[in-house]
Amino acid sequence: MKTHYLKTLSGIALLISPLLFSSCSSPVATGPAAYSPAVEAASFSNEGQSLLKDSVSSSTSKPTRPDLGSVSRHAPEPARPGLGTGWGNQITSNINYGSFTRSSAKPKTTAAIYYNDKEGVEAMTGYQKYKSSGMQKTAGGLVEWGVKSNWGTLKNYNSHGKRYVVGRQGSNYSLVVKNLCHSSLEVVLSVDGLDVSNGKPASWKQRGYIIPAGETLNIKGFRTSESAVAAFKFSSVAGSYSNLRHGKSRNVGVIGLAVFTQRGVDPWKWSQPAIQNRHGASPFAEAPSIRAR
Repeated sequence: MKTHYLKTLSGIALLISPLLFSSCSSPVATGPAAYSPAVEAASFSNEGQSLLKDSVSSSTSKPTRPDLGSVSRHAPEPARPGLGTGWGNQITSNINYGSFTRSSAKPKTTAAIYYNDKEGVEAMTGYQKYKSSGMQKTAGGLVEWGVKSNWGTLKNYNSHGKRYVVGRQGSNYSLVVKNLCHSSLEVVLSVDGLDVSNGKPASWKQRGYIIPAGETLNIKGFRTSESAVAAFKFSSVAGSYSNLRHGKSRNVGVIGLAVFTQRGVDPWKWSQPAIQNRHGASPFAEAPSIRAR
């Protein structure tokens, strides 16, 4: 069993052992958060701390039955067509803790991707849609993100300012977010209105995954512990985790992203326009006609 020593913002060494993950949230996300140094590493923050490394293994085990003990006891909702996200196989995915302080309690930006089967997307968009790239930029170019399956990026469409992806029932998928800026970012992700880190109703106040500059985050399922996730799997709406666990399907069919910048750090400091301006400097520019006094 490995242990990891990380420095908190106060400079005190923090000893972290691989213990069972507990899904708590901090009321205001301004304390230490996760930091991840590796490609496809992700950090997740919990009660002012965050998870440092998210290395997903290809090995899987049989699906672990989700805890359905607190499902609301009410009349079932009418059957809804289209796709939801079910509870897939257990996938090895290890995490550690790190530090991150948000620049604001509110995210820099939020974005959404709507998903459905082919027929459902056609019904939602009609003829007024155009095919688009599988990885698209958001947050003013700080990140790009998309939905991938075993065969690559899922087919994307844009219509009336919204983004849609086409899934297939029974197949697994993952959420991919790439940090395009020159500083770490924290991202909170949701599926069907549930936080991917704990399966509870999503909120900006819950801590998220930290993506170092230039790195890519690949989230393959709802986190069940510090060492595993339950794979995202396209299912019927009735068979979705949201419906089975919480007895609700109102928010089934949407994936959410909230992006937080780091306090005291300008993520656009060395953006592409800034670099282009430096490269565009002339070594033999004419002298100004009026001298500074």
